[in-house]
Amino acid sequence: MQFTDLKTQYAALKTSIDTRIQRVLDHGQYIMGPEVAELESQLAAFTGTRHCITVASGTEALLISMMALGIRPGDEVITSPFTFAATAETIALLGARPVFVDIEPDTCNIDAALVEAKITPRTRALMPVSLYGQVGDMVELNAIAARHGLPVIEDAAQSFGAVYQGRRSCGLSTFGATSFFPSKPLGCYGDGGALFTDDDALARAAREIRVHGQSARYLHTRVGVGGRMDTLQCAVVLGKMERFEWELQRRAGIGARYARLLAGVPGVQTVAVRPDRDSVFAQYTVLVEQRDAVAAALKTEGIPTAVHYPRPLHRQPAYESSCCPDCCPLSDAAAARVLSLPMSADLSEADQDRVVAALARAVAAMAAAAA
Repeated sequence: MQFTDLKTQYAALKTSIDTRIQRVLDHGQYIMGPEVAELESQLAAFTGTRHCITVASGTEALLISMMALGIRPGDEVITSPFTFAATAETIALLGARPVFVDIEPDTCNIDAALVEAKITPRTRALMPVSLYGQVGDMVELNAIAARHGLPVIEDAAQSFGAVYQGRRSCGLSTFGATSFFPSKPLGCYGDGGALFTDDDALARAAREIRVHGQSARYLHTRVGVGGRMDTLQCAVVLGKMERFEWELQRRAGIGARYARLLAGVPGVQTVAVRPDRDSVFAQYTVLVEQRDAVAAALKTEGIPTAVHYPRPLHRQPAYESSCCPDCCPLSDAAAARVLSLPMSADLSEADQDRVVAALARAVAAMAAAAA
């Protein structure tokens, strides 16, 4: 069983993906070829945003968004510690300080009710993370930001395609930043990412920053990075867009079925999905006691799992100095219990049944041993 079944997906899309890759090989425009603009147009229309800027990775998307906003040394950016390191890493790379706010215990997304208390005169942006495929409470976060004159950057690396109150992830705030890492709901075959905004000036700045700050060839009007997305990777994503809506429907159905099957399993807590939004289930994550032992038991039955994430950022050596060690207890608690199960649009019901049965056996065995 595959944790993320990219092989079956490729088999279904082989003709389209191969044709698009061959077209790039034939025209030879490997950097900023026509597929780049084509993909940006499709993605902007999909998200309902004015501008899409493809970039080299989800990490570059976060970095470029903050550079476009003028984040600089000494500034503070409020975010969640329960996320991949890139969220805080990009803040630190600009000399700014990540300020961590704890999570909601049921969704594992940042708790909007705790954000305003962390705003200081140095705060320059809010960066909520849309974890596991579900957008956080963007209405409240945007309202807080508006009261304080702050931009909001949605770290949507895991939530591209998700809907929140009728609008798509990446089109909900000042900037939306996503990733096309292969295992994401919409992934390429390497690194890639994109930025989304409705602000013309910010879009222009982001486009210049991704090509070393150039407003014209060899005219560097701002400090930039080498942040372009390869034409070949854009071609892959274009091929995958052909069945992406179907995949989103499949992910929703598989996620709902997991929730139904696990609802009666003692000792298993599923990550909640709020009623005003959906999830694209970049991961299907549950919370269990004795997580590592449960994962080991599943492994013996041939079922792969993963942990997203075993140590929150406020506990990471690189970022411990950014906050008090005990400021995010719910993140600590989640990190000890989260376990991600196999999830992809091509997961069969038989395999899903097998995962649930094995998980139920493992959790029951751990409970019996502890009794």
